[in-house]
Amino acid sequence: MHLPPPDSDRSPRTGYTRAHWEAAADALLAAVEPYATEDRALYHFPGDHFPGGRESWSGRLSDGLEGYARTLLLAAFRRDETALERYADGLAAGVCGVWPRIGDRSQPLVEAASIALALRLTRPLLWDRLDDGVRQRAATWLGDALTAEPWPCNWELFPVTVGGFLESVGHEPEASRKAIDRGLERIERWYVGDGWYTDGPGRAFDYYNGWAMHLYPVLHAWLADDPDLLALYGGRLDAHLADYARLFGADGAPLHQGRSLTYRFATTAPLWLGALTGHTPLDPGETRRLASGALKYFLERDAVDERGLLTLGWHGPDESVLQGYSGPASPYWASKGFLGLLLPPEHEVWTARELAGPAERGDAVIALAAPNWLLQSTSSDGLVRLHNHGSEDVRYDPYYTRFAYSTVTRPTGSPPDNAVTVGGDAHREGIVPLGVGEGWAASRHVLSSGRAEVVSLVVAEGAVEVRAHLVSGAEPGTEVRVTGWVPGEGEGGGGGERAELVPVHGLTGTFPSPGGVGGTGVTGGGPATLFVALARLTAEPDPLPLRELVSVEVQRVPAGGNAQGASYDLNVRWLETGSESRFRFTGVTGVMGVMGVMGVTGVTGVTASDGRSAASSWSVKLR
Repeated sequence: MHLPPPDSDRSPRTGYTRAHWEAAADALLAAVEPYATEDRALYHFPGDHFPGGRESWSGRLSDGLEGYARTLLLAAFRRDETALERYADGLAAGVCGVWPRIGDRSQPLVEAASIALALRLTRPLLWDRLDDGVRQRAATWLGDALTAEPWPCNWELFPVTVGGFLESVGHEPEASRKAIDRGLERIERWYVGDGWYTDGPGRAFDYYNGWAMHLYPVLHAWLADDPDLLALYGGRLDAHLADYARLFGADGAPLHQGRSLTYRFATTAPLWLGALTGHTPLDPGETRRLASGALKYFLERDAVDERGLLTLGWHGPDESVLQGYSGPASPYWASKGFLGLLLPPEHEVWTARELAGPAERGDAVIALAAPNWLLQSTSSDGLVRLHNHGSEDVRYDPYYTRFAYSTVTRPTGSPPDNAVTVGGDAHREGIVPLGVGEGWAASRHVLSSGRAEVVSLVVAEGAVEVRAHLVSGAEPGTEVRVTGWVPGEGEGGGGGERAELVPVHGLTGTFPSPGGVGGTGVTGGGPATLFVALARLTAEPDPLPLRELVSVEVQRVPAGGNAQGASYDLNVRWLETGSESRFRFTGVTGVMGVMGVMGVTGVTGVTASDGRSAASSWSVKLR
């Protein structure tokens, strides 16, 4: 892909300006054109990066519609009139029986939303230039989305998006309004506060927060010129972006967590959306730095093949990050990343000088209460790490259920990274958040067998982590294995990352793992056994030894009147700052603690440092 020379004056960190975004959009649009059918209604990309090719589980026809819809959205953000004329021809043909019908929980419902959004954004350039017959047939085809039943997740917003467009052009206004109201009402049950949604029932926190759950309602409110609705959804977006900006490493990499990672720089969409609507806590120069950093990160790592097509994968082609719904055109969901082109060249997001992102400004350990995550970043190497104590998918998925993720690693298989394996079972299911506070996060989960439970705590400062796991319900003598980070070759920007895991308590042996070593121990004869290790992921060339940075003391507390047996006190002292935190693990109350400076303690009945009561929500009984 040919891009303009870097502009180090306006963009000292990425070199990218609006001209680079325009050139990237133009190149992507030019590259897909040879794959359009003669009538331009379908775009069939080869999908030949894998042996035998690749189709989604929806089939070739649906995949072709996906190719049309997602690249149309790119043309809409680019406002390319020449390209839009071609897509107008495809629309006329598609609604004459070429495109599949929109049915309940069908992929065409997804693509109808992209088509409707593109038509709404470019109405004077595309829709208003169509003849009446084409407009009527297109509205009729889209109209099926108003009553189609979506999957209970971000799909609820596809009828909203279609309804918003159809209402704006006067087609079935009552049905359109009903679809809008129904979808917006349904997503309310998944809003958990602080700018965070779960993607449907349960606790699935991922990038769908930004590129779907915020994107569609905010854009609808903005396009409808509804100040009250925009204040509601824009306020949530503003809150979300304060956390979201921290998910990008200094090299531009978004955190490698969750599904649909092949959408790549679609991760930039909510950043631009905040600037577009004025609902953002970020400076314009920071917004562009984060967005341009992500685009540059992927373009420099084989996201685009020699034909100019986006590949299925994270960097280059990679089936390990795909889902069954991923077809050859799926990566073009990344078109949402070009939303910033809706902002005119004179907007300050394009004219301001780039500013450093959060991962570059200084070390930080940030507790996110809504998803029960702990974010840990270090400015010396620009790495971002996420400690997951609150997110899981409806089924076991290593991209949701690992204890930690980062901008330079990915989940591994055998042995699994960032996991606790009890008796050969590493599946982490039924995750229950136990709270977050200053520098810590905790949760409990059950193993897939249901016979054992693990209460887990992470305490972090700088690049150092203290990880503690209380295992209960397992037979005495059951082997427990604890693993840490596994740096992947070529995953990050510099490739100099290394990982460490140092056993501290309960882990009496080690075993080889791709990241170095893992710790191993066995459960004792009591109702619960505590295992503690130090961990670190860093790209610093010569970091201090872990034991020179943190002191960890574990004390077994006699049972006394506690019929469930003895508990454990964990004391963590950071040697450089002198700050100290104390926690107590018990078979009755799980783990609770208060973070502070120089000897603040945590005991049953206290209040956690974020102000929430710890007594009831942290209760856990042995099974």
